[in-house]
Amino acid sequence: MVDKKYCMSSYMAFRYIEDDEKDFFEGLHHQNIKPIPLDERILVHTAADIDQEFEKQFSNIRNKKLGVMLSGGMDSAIAASYMEGSDAYTFRFLEGKYKRDELERAEYYANYYRLKLHYVDIDWKSVERCVDAVMETKAAPVHSIEPQILQAALQAKSDGVELMVIGESSDLIFGGMDQLIGKDWTFDEFVKRYTFTDPTLVLKEPVDMQYLYERYRIGDNGINYLKFMDDVFSIESSSSYMNAFKVAGMPYFDPYAKLMMSEPLDLSRIRNGEPKYLIRELMKKKYPEIPVPNKIPMPRPVDSYFKDWEGPKRSEFKKNLNMYKFTGNQKWQIWCLERFLNHHS
Repeated sequence: MVDKKYCMSSYMAFRYIEDDEKDFFEGLHHQNIKPIPLDERILVHTAADIDQEFEKQFSNIRNKKLGVMLSGGMDSAIAASYMEGSDAYTFRFLEGKYKRDELERAEYYANYYRLKLHYVDIDWKSVERCVDAVMETKAAPVHSIEPQILQAALQAKSDGVELMVIGESSDLIFGGMDQLIGKDWTFDEFVKRYTFTDPTLVLKEPVDMQYLYERYRIGDNGINYLKFMDDVFSIESSSSYMNAFKVAGMPYFDPYAKLMMSEPLDLSRIRNGEPKYLIRELMKKKYPEIPVPNKIPMPRPVDSYFKDWEGPKRSEFKKNLNMYKFTGNQKWQIWCLERFLNHHS
């Protein structure tokens, strides 16, 4: 069913099209990723359990030429520890000046486990070269990380890598989303906090997206935000990787994706400075000489990209938007939606 107005609002609010039955245009159908069923997950209780399960998983793929997307954070660094001698791919922005400390940590991890480190140099021109391909395959505008993931996957493929390892699922499974689970939200607070870009601020004819939050309402003004994250954020996040690797024709493997904590998250530990406490323990074992880094989202210098952007021109958007009121990530969404619409109408 074609419902462009709904799709525009869903993308602005959630960064993906939540309803699988609705599409932007005739002949373009999006399909959201299906999470691994709970009965297929492997229960882990301790950092040692995770270590043991990773050893099993990596033992099954070492016959392939492996690559790893290596950032300055814990998840890919831990994955790299099971891949000694493999190829690693690290994003480098603005000639290495952006997030230099994270780049140096990735270099340290690669040296520690004797990985062959490749830089994936990203600038605005490379983003523009890749963005249309990921949008066409997704049949929707995309997350700002997708063009650079595609570039990394294509570079690894040209190097002969047969399987790329990522650590995307760790945050959701092990309590890394500390900014979103760091307090018990009221319903209205969570709606405001989670919505990426309020469609009413941007679109001339916005569609109310509150229906999705209502599925998780508790009582008058509570919300099961943990269930919301498991159901909604997991689709939005994982779809970005799935889509980019699909475009590249590069198989990928996330060793975290099949795991599940055997006990509920200890929210008190997370809220007192220990997000991903099991992963932190494993990180200490793999890299005992260095401090455990804080959570690091995949870098992309969107503030720099859109510093002087004047805003959208299409009729679907409100006129004369004050772009200084929007973050770089929000500007990306607006720009990407307009570019997608320009390609199809």
